[in-house]
Amino acid sequence: MTFAEEAPYHAHVYFSPDERSAADRLRTRFAEDPRVLFTGKMTEGPLGPHPIPQFEIHFQKRHVEPVRAIIQESGLRALVHPLTDDDLADHTDLADWIGQPLELDISTLDPPGVNQGIERFGKSDF
Repeated sequence: MTFAEEAPYHAHVYFSPDERSAADRLRTRFAEDPRVLFTGKMTEGPLGPHPIPQFEIHFQKRHVEPVRAIIQESGLRALVHPLTDDDLADHTDLADWIGQPLELDISTLDPPGVNQGIERFGKSDF
């Protein structure tokens, strides 16, 4: 296995109040999936750059396609991105949307060269 296959990825799965039960089912599914290293809590509103409720999952690059397929099957929208040392690029230029994109509050992201998410990857300390 190469480092590239082990590269860290995140997905932020967004939901409206009407989609909360679908999001909860998807979150439970990911929490039981061994390809997913961490399943975050469901937020109740905007948090960081994310303008609506969401939860995040952590996984490795080699699992991007199966994770994407599961999210697409759910009908929910999501932002899928690598985790590099450029938080802004991760959430914009390097990101891929499933469903209708949202406008993110990029003012809350770490500056290039600093990405606190790297330290937290795969850990439930946030």
